Amino acid sequence: MKQTEGTVQGIYQATGRGFGFLIPEEGEDYFIPPRCDGGAWNGDRVAVLPDRTEAARGERRTGRVVEVLERANRVVTGVLQKHNRELWLQPDQERLPGPIQVLGKSRLARAGDKAAVAMTSFGSAKHPPLGALRRVFGPAASREAAVEAILYNYEIDPAFPDAVRAAAQAAPEQVGPGEREGRLDLRDKLIFTIDGASAKDLDDAVSLEQDEQGRWVLGVHIADVSHYVPAASPLDLEAWERGTSVYFADRVVPMLPPELSNGICSLNPRVDRLTLSCLMTLTAEGELVGHTIAKSVIRTVERMTYDDCNALLAGEEAALTQRYGAILPTLRDMAALAAVLEKRRRLRGSLDLDSSESAIRCDETGAPVEVQVRRPGVSEKLIESFMLSANECVAAHLKALDKPCVYRVHEKPSLDKTEKLKSMLAPLGYTLGAADQFSLQKLLAQAQGKPEAAAVSSLVLRSLMKARYDTEDLGHFGLAARDYCHFTSPIRRYPDLMVHRILTALLDGTLRGASEKKLAAAAARAAVQSSQREIAAQNAEREIEKRYLAEFMQAHLGETFPAAVSGVTRFGLFVMLGSGVEGLVGVEALPGSGWHYDEQRMSLTSFDGSRVFSFGMPLEVVCTGAAPESGQIDFRLAGEAAPALPAQRTERREPSRPGRRDRNPRAMHVPKSRKGRKKR
Repeated sequence: MKQTEGTVQGIYQATGRGFGFLIPEEGEDYFIPPRCDGGAWNGDRVAVLPDRTEAARGERRTGRVVEVLERANRVVTGVLQKHNRELWLQPDQERLPGPIQVLGKSRLARAGDKAAVAMTSFGSAKHPPLGALRRVFGPAASREAAVEAILYNYEIDPAFPDAVRAAAQAAPEQVGPGEREGRLDLRDKLIFTIDGASAKDLDDAVSLEQDEQGRWVLGVHIADVSHYVPAASPLDLEAWERGTSVYFADRVVPMLPPELSNGICSLNPRVDRLTLSCLMTLTAEGELVGHTIAKSVIRTVERMTYDDCNALLAGEEAALTQRYGAILPTLRDMAALAAVLEKRRRLRGSLDLDSSESAIRCDETGAPVEVQVRRPGVSEKLIESFMLSANECVAAHLKALDKPCVYRVHEKPSLDKTEKLKSMLAPLGYTLGAADQFSLQKLLAQAQGKPEAAAVSSLVLRSLMKARYDTEDLGHFGLAARDYCHFTSPIRRYPDLMVHRILTALLDGTLRGASEKKLAAAAARAAVQSSQREIAAQNAEREIEKRYLAEFMQAHLGETFPAAVSGVTRFGLFVMLGSGVEGLVGVEALPGSGWHYDEQRMSLTSFDGSRVFSFGMPLEVVCTGAAPESGQIDFRLAGEAAPALPAQRTERREPSRPGRRDRNPRAMHVPKSRKGRKKR
């Protein structure tokens, strides 16, 4: 054990070019010069000894790694290579050192295959890193092998253990008479689901009526998954390990087996289902004046789709109007109430961020054939608004009673992130005072309808903190919510399941004494685990999506597209097409002989000063390459000659952006669904 007194701890971020950075929990980063990494790999938790306590003004703080505290890369995926009759693994992650010598032999392993090794030694100056062969996924050039390797790398298993499948198969297929006893019977109410057309795990339903005083009674009815997933059961332990369902292209790796998620826990139409209902009494102005949370039984009258609801509300489909005549008046009232609720959120400071997203459509073989940008319609916003209301109501309910809860927290931006946002807005002609909700709202409103609107929204999103789970109610900055939790998706998120378990104990009268302490401890563990698994799922989804998009772009080589600069690095410009496809215009494909990189202003300027490329700038680009095995897509500027030699991507990195940790805006603002699932 090395001496760690006077050191700073944090995560080591390698660059793949000899030097790296320490990302501490608080404060500025430290630059780690070449040969000062102490054998640390990208992502390792390390102790760094600063060169001096304070850096001079304008100078970067530096240090050297004196101890690796925790290794991050226990399993490494990559491509097998043969050298002197031995197999070596070249890691997929360019920030990892390699190659890794492979221990053990397999008749199935061949050079050129994608594979995974479990690290047995991280090497030294005299010895290479060593890894034991664990899995062979198939030819590295195939999308299927790339996807399997990514899932394996993030410990996401598409298959469930036998004990878990057996427990799921033992679940009932219908609600028994005894299970309805003691529950609020809402089966005679007009309750229906609204989801994507392909969704099978329908975990939320809605209702709306008026009480005798003319106030709205909004019902959000959520599948009572905890009734079928007892604490500490094989199903519960597996759900805890997974933390969340994982979605990409046309596939899902569910948190719970389909026998539950698509069966007894899914609020399918015209059958009895057990639920937890949050019944909120609202004034015409959307003010919450009362609420009831109850164990209930419902029977949804219809399984509505977003497209049908949007068409109904727009009056576009006479046939739909006739078919859903009994529902249409309620649907219109819901749309009006949702607009009132959304206005109230904006007035309190909720950020109206761009919630459009790319959707990949695949053919019957699983190959991507179309990429579209989906923007939420009225029905998507309606459901999102109602789910947000229920999440806030449940969080406030548990807090008022001083009971355990897994809150969804989103803290305000740090001073450092605020200053970086200001510097990056300047080239776009925008100024920002304080980074409070109303200042950011004003900024977004100023950019709305202008060519740079998407760039401004993107910069704001990337400068925000990462939402996470916590047992302390710290509020939700992006939603301007004082109290917030996740209650509405227990089929696909473990924190929601945990909140349901706490509510059930509260409603049953058992949430006291030792039972309450036990659930509080379980909530604390779930908050940490779920935050970690959410990040893993988001990273896996993003990496897999890149592979699908690269395969899709192989059919569009040589075509010209309008694009905008989405990131700037020393080695080129990341550009994004209108469809959401992102790729790189390398510096070797830019005109001129050299470029100056300004990290703070996110720009590349030619040495002669005649050309400047900056974040958000519109461009016309030509697709020159796409590699499904790596997810890399290459472009050049339209009207510019192609580079004489093929571009080398050995130092390709993510674009320089404000903050290095995951900034998935979808997780921050709990937006509406993609491909039939909700991400609130």
